[in-house]
Amino acid sequence: MHFLAQPPRFLFFTGKGGVGKTSIACATAVQLAAQGRRVLLVSTDPASNVGQVFGERIGNRITAIPAVPNLSALEIDPQAAAQAYRDRIVGPVRGVLPDPVVRGIEEQLSGACTTEIAAFDEFTALLIDSTLTTDYEHIIFDTAPTGHTIRLLQLPGAWTGFLEAGKGDASCLGPLAGLEKQRTQYKEAVEGLADPLRTRLVLVARAQRAALQEAARTHEELAAIGLSQQYFVINGVFPAGEAEQDALAAAIHRREQAALTAVPEALKALPRDRIALKPFNLVGLDALRGLLVETASPGCADAVEPATLDAPDLSTLVDQIAADGHGLVMVMGKGGVGKTTLAAAVAVKLADQGLPVHLTTSDPAAHLAETLEGSLANLTISRIDPHEETARYRQHVLDTKGAQLDAEGRALLEEDLRSPCTEEIAVFQAFSRIIREAGKKFVVMDTAPTGHTLLLLDATGAYHREIARQMGGTGLHYTTPMMQLQDPKQTKVLIVTLAETTPVLEAANLQSDLRRAGIEPWAWVVNSSVAAAHPRSPLLRQRAHNELQELDAVATRHAQRFAVVPLLTEEPVGVERLRDLASRKAP
Repeated sequence: MHFLAQPPRFLFFTGKGGVGKTSIACATAVQLAAQGRRVLLVSTDPASNVGQVFGERIGNRITAIPAVPNLSALEIDPQAAAQAYRDRIVGPVRGVLPDPVVRGIEEQLSGACTTEIAAFDEFTALLIDSTLTTDYEHIIFDTAPTGHTIRLLQLPGAWTGFLEAGKGDASCLGPLAGLEKQRTQYKEAVEGLADPLRTRLVLVARAQRAALQEAARTHEELAAIGLSQQYFVINGVFPAGEAEQDALAAAIHRREQAALTAVPEALKALPRDRIALKPFNLVGLDALRGLLVETASPGCADAVEPATLDAPDLSTLVDQIAADGHGLVMVMGKGGVGKTTLAAAVAVKLADQGLPVHLTTSDPAAHLAETLEGSLANLTISRIDPHEETARYRQHVLDTKGAQLDAEGRALLEEDLRSPCTEEIAVFQAFSRIIREAGKKFVVMDTAPTGHTLLLLDATGAYHREIARQMGGTGLHYTTPMMQLQDPKQTKVLIVTLAETTPVLEAANLQSDLRRAGIEPWAWVVNSSVAAAHPRSPLLRQRAHNELQELDAVATRHAQRFAVVPLLTEEPVGVERLRDLASRKAP
């Protein structure tokens, strides 16, 4: 593997959700540790499943992996990091300042912005020479899906520039009080990221058009901020020998080869590796040790009986949604499970019934227009673009709050609005604005991958608590976005997953997180099921057989209602194929 040749100290694995970043990062860590290197594996994904892959409870502390000598792991838990951060800021003033002042500081630090800053603080601490990392020869980062990783890697420069310009006003005083102390740490982090002798970035993609295009965009954006040492890995490539006697296998192979032939120009010059699709789930040490092996995969036997499956279809679920006439449909799940495709398919089927539909996304890496490839009556499309929303919010604040300020006051306000914290507020406001439309039409929202959607919901919850505090005792009626999300008559949450061990576990964890926030998921959708496609290829039959246990868990333990969407011979891109996907009845 080219990306493993003379590896530097820092290795970042990134790419579109669901392409196999975690599996490859874990397999790399295991391989380097087996060579006697001391390795620290770090997940920066709020929905990390590194612990599940190794079968160990890891969490927000460096933990040795007993089965792998020389290997330790850390999952940066944004919530735990935020609590530790708040304790560090508030602890010294508790009992010194009046209680109302302390409560005000705590409320100021309760938002998702503080959560992001706290996790970011831990991330940058790993990039500098410190007692925390001195024992490790390699630090491997399994990162969040692309859009959020780009933001994470841009933040050292963003915060460094903001701190150099001066401190903002009270809207950011809490977080900035901590950040001010980290100026040197951020500067060292910027230098470490830009040094090709210390940092290598591995772009992971699947042999699919959307994933390759996303990898090309990521390559260019990260090169623009100085991460020039990049390698390219195409994961899960379908073996040619499996395509001979199975129409589905042949279609998958043909589709992948067409995508690889048309690989974007930006990626052609990068060192490239291919990893073949394996018949087994990538959980456990044996699977990880076999992932990077280029020989034929073990465990793929002709003797496996074809999987049989009797499950509800997506069409039935959408018909039940349509009966309400309007409402918010939120499509949630881990990156790479097909949220964008299914959100588009649901929107197309609703629009075909003559219902007004607004299809939108809060995922920085989503491209709804590319999925639809056309227009449709009754359907409008939008995207919550963090950059555009932040610019709009800044201008609005300057036009209102800044209108009566003198030159010095306006300059201070403009400086405060350059804080990266501003983006959280702007995105939340855009989210709130769009979901209000669901009172008159259908709003179908394709959300960002799990962890970052939960951070958005944290902001929604913080806003709700503040409004409830202000309105308490007034007797006035009010409705917050969180109240709308918690009302099953107004909001239906669809959790999307794949019929594999890790995605189902992550979907179950997401459901638990939502329930703690008072939001009850309405249905699960199991996407791209091999078992539902009834394959004949030995490799696909093995994968179909592996799915049955997970499908049973969804049906009997996790979901109130569910649907299964088969793996299709053609990518569901374009209105006609999306219509077919959403209207397909179970055989």
